[in-house]
Amino acid sequence: MKILLSNDDGYLATGIRVLRRRLADLGELTVVAPDRNRSGASNSLTLDMPLRVIEIEPGLYCVQGTPTDCVHLAITGLFEDVHDMVVSGINEGANLGDDVLYSGTVAAAIEGRFLGLPTLAVSLCTRPGSGGHYETAAAVAHRLVSEMLTRPIESSHILNVNVPDVPLEALRGFRGTRLGHRHRSEPIVPARDPRGRPVYWVGPAGPQQDAGPGTDFHAVDAGYVSVTPLQVDLTRHAALGALTEWLEGFDG
Repeated sequence: MKILLSNDDGYLATGIRVLRRRLADLGELTVVAPDRNRSGASNSLTLDMPLRVIEIEPGLYCVQGTPTDCVHLAITGLFEDVHDMVVSGINEGANLGDDVLYSGTVAAAIEGRFLGLPTLAVSLCTRPGSGGHYETAAAVAHRLVSEMLTRPIESSHILNVNVPDVPLEALRGFRGTRLGHRHRSEPIVPARDPRGRPVYWVGPAGPQQDAGPGTDFHAVDAGYVSVTPLQVDLTRHAALGALTEWLEGFDG
């Protein structure tokens, strides 16, 4: 079994180092990760310049690109060997609800699925002072990957996994969830550069809005590991009929 690991926090991040160590008994691991933090990169591919890949040590490579670049290169020709699975993470911070639209961690998993492999993205829901229990998230990843190897799930699924930042023994279990929803983002934060010119920081993510029972927010808040099946098809199928009626006459 050959498992490709990636992330959006960079190859030096604690999460991917702990994940690599914890999954070592499950197969041959290869890490291909960005050379620096690329959080929020979403599914972007670098198309305007060539990408440099640096081998840091055997089995560990960094790329001057996005998480999607990393997975795309690894699966489409960087290596002679074919990988069997992609695991992305462990992300520092939650990827709940709307976060998945921006997350480079989730995007790396999505790219793996685009290219035909089973994938999961793992995030540790860190908060100020919560402790950074990466070993907990790594143990969760180990359990899920082991199960996926022995009991494969629907091949079209991308598992988005969010782990409460608590000691392993404090976890209450696993829950299958749907994505919740946040309120709109907080306003931008104006600032000044050293020359006095205006610059702007993107504001923080909005607070929870749709976070009731069944959502990923609710599961994590209650102490459970949230496992959400994502899909690549973004079509709103229920709206196709109404849209078709609305478009009648456009060609006349």
